[in-house]
Amino acid sequence: MSKNAKGALYALIAFGIFATHDVIIKILGAAAYSPIQIVFFSVLFSFPLATMYLMRDATSGTLIPKHPYWMIARTLAAVVTGFCAFYAFSVLPLAQVYAILFASPLLITILAIPILGEQVKLRRWLAVIVGLCGVLVVLQPGETALELGHAAALVAAVCGAFASVIVRKIGREERPVVIMLYPMMANFVVMAALLPLVYQPMPIQDLARLGVIALFAWTAGRFLIAAYSTGEAVVVAPMQYSQIIWATAYGLFFFDEAPGLNTIIGSAIIISSGLYIVLRESRVEESETPVLRTRSRPETGTTPRIAPSLWPRKPPE
Repeated sequence: MSKNAKGALYALIAFGIFATHDVIIKILGAAAYSPIQIVFFSVLFSFPLATMYLMRDATSGTLIPKHPYWMIARTLAAVVTGFCAFYAFSVLPLAQVYAILFASPLLITILAIPILGEQVKLRRWLAVIVGLCGVLVVLQPGETALELGHAAALVAAVCGAFASVIVRKIGREERPVVIMLYPMMANFVVMAALLPLVYQPMPIQDLARLGVIALFAWTAGRFLIAAYSTGEAVVVAPMQYSQIIWATAYGLFFFDEAPGLNTIIGSAIIISSGLYIVLRESRVEESETPVLRTRSRPETGTTPRIAPSLWPRKPPE
């Protein structure tokens, strides 16, 4: 098996595990647990994994960020992303949430202009516009009742893209463990402060499900890192869209959710525009647009996982 085939396989496994992780979130949300409670326990059970990560990190330095203001912005974005994504998965059909979250790479292209000083040419702008039109097809404003979950999914897509672009800006100078730990700690503190307002006693099986969420996110993150380390980004990146297949299958099997025609058409438009941007970037030498290298799950700050595609490329020697 070639390296690209192995990378694609690792990515498919990673995103399959992530999709299963999202099913558990939806099951817990259907049990009337607040996203605050789900996020809190997900972070709590992730700390042993974060400790393992810390023990393996040989990079010298402290845990004090070199870019505190950017780190604050990224941390806030990751906390908002985690809460909104968990809420959206709890109340919306899985396929619909994924369709909206798939807009993140398009938003990364836009946000890279003011934050990274990128230049986006006409063809890529057209692809972004077409992709965002796909989001409107999914949402169908004016024809269907938009719920709070739709707004949450949109906020998660925007904030996830914002957090990713910040990592691209400061990742060369900040220790990976610093970028990873601050959102986790902020999520823990914020959700712990809000937990008394929404807490419901949890039976042992639901606590076990929360532990599985943390384990699945960690495992999927390791597979994703292996995918990008093994195969080319242009091959690995499009594998993210396999989640729509998992979402459709899981939605039908567990929740009796059949994706509507607007979700299918809108997803096709979003995926097509995203693939165009990925393939277009892969043909341009020295491309600085960070879509390929930020193609991952939205960073939620709930578990220690940051794919290497988020880090800046090493400067040429």
